[in-house]
Amino acid sequence: MKNRSVLVTAGIVAVGVVLGVLILIGGKPSMTTDDHGGEKAKPEHSQNGEKSHGEEPAAKGAHGGRLFAQGDFALEVTIFEQGVAPEFRVYPLDKGKPTDPAEVKLQIQLERLGAQPEMVSFRKESDFLRGERAVAEPHSFKVSVVAERRGQTYQWTYEQPEGRIRMDDPAMTSAGIALSTAGPARIRTALQLQGEIQFNQDRLAHVVPRLAGVVVKSAKNLGDPVKKGDLLAVLESPALADLKSEHLSTQTRLELARETFEREKRLWEEKISAQQDYLASRQALAEAEIVHRNVEQKLLALGLTHAALMRPGSGGGNGLTRFDIRAPIDGVVTEKHLALGEALKEDASIITIADLSTVWAEITIYPKDLGNVKLGQKVTVRASALNAEAEGRVSYVGSLIGEQTRSAKARVTLPNPERSWRPGLFVTVDLVQDETEVPVAVSVDAIQTYRDWKVVFGRFGELFEARPVKLGRSDGKWVEVVSGISPGTPYAATNSFVLKADLGKAGASHDH
Repeated sequence: MKNRSVLVTAGIVAVGVVLGVLILIGGKPSMTTDDHGGEKAKPEHSQNGEKSHGEEPAAKGAHGGRLFAQGDFALEVTIFEQGVAPEFRVYPLDKGKPTDPAEVKLQIQLERLGAQPEMVSFRKESDFLRGERAVAEPHSFKVSVVAERRGQTYQWTYEQPEGRIRMDDPAMTSAGIALSTAGPARIRTALQLQGEIQFNQDRLAHVVPRLAGVVVKSAKNLGDPVKKGDLLAVLESPALADLKSEHLSTQTRLELARETFEREKRLWEEKISAQQDYLASRQALAEAEIVHRNVEQKLLALGLTHAALMRPGSGGGNGLTRFDIRAPIDGVVTEKHLALGEALKEDASIITIADLSTVWAEITIYPKDLGNVKLGQKVTVRASALNAEAEGRVSYVGSLIGEQTRSAKARVTLPNPERSWRPGLFVTVDLVQDETEVPVAVSVDAIQTYRDWKVVFGRFGELFEARPVKLGRSDGKWVEVVSGISPGTPYAATNSFVLKADLGKAGASHDH
């Protein structure tokens, strides 16, 4: 009975030993996943130029990096970025213990999407090998490690993708993402001011009758287009009748004085009359001409023509009193203050005509900005209500500060062939202070915030990758990219926030 208990106990111990050995053999980690959510490492070790048959997966090292081993030799590859620019730090190991880094000659090649391979050389520093160049973000690349030690060569490769979204063309179209290409652009540095569209006062006419009278006809209404010389209204004016009667009287006296002068001149030349009579007739003719010319100029100043003056009785019995008011310029009737039967004074403003082919954008300038506004300066005028935009130049800068507004005025004359710029419309005016051609720029809508970076989503095949960028000048449409994306790179120009949202759902990490 006692022997049987001993045998059972021995059997249990033996089974435990076997299980323990199996656990130790099979307990090694099969593969570590990329800390950035990447693919598994693929060791390709060789000694003396021959391929190794006993490949082992990468594991975690003592410094939290990827551990690659072949035989007794191993490397722990880390990217260190605490207080310094990100850099590779590689720790060599022999039989699991640190070994002299000076014995190892190391190179790492990085292959990024859409870029030439980058080679990183190393030098010894303390107990590790330090990369001689910073590892630019994003840390998304294929890594090839080549190490030489004591005449033996070791090679490993692994993938480390980060900030990537796979999206084919149909999905991109469905998401409303449009592509553009990073490249040169002209960036304008602008000062943004507020303004208002006003009539071009140089092309505005306030029509007054110039004679008192009663309105007997109104030919145009508000909003009607008119041409220069078009009939606007007709008045009955007694004052005009008086002037025309006086004109007829002076004309008759002038004709009589001219006949008398001709007769006296002929008689004097024939030695029939005295020279004194001839001289008296010449003086009388000159005085009659002066009086007649004076009355005629009054009528011409009212807008009447010589032809009309020669036909005083035309138009029926009211020919002497009828006064036509005509348009002085081409334009549109913007104001009207008259009605049939209304008695008007000679200085009443009855109609306003505006030529809307050009308008003024009047800009409000506060004292702190006065030094930045100059004659001839380029400006861009935008109206958000109309989604309209026009370019022009500053044509006037006021010399005075308004007592109430404490601001000065500047003016831009804008062409308005479509009549879309309406007086009274509020606008935003961008005054161009500097205009520079930059080698790389992207649309402002392409910029997104990802982690602590400003990023642009570059397009590589069916992959979008968030590329951290350093930005420069911007004019509201384009933004200069100082670094982070190369000329000629396709990128998501619109709706790039969709890609940012997808990255947020993926929950990508950034551990090294």
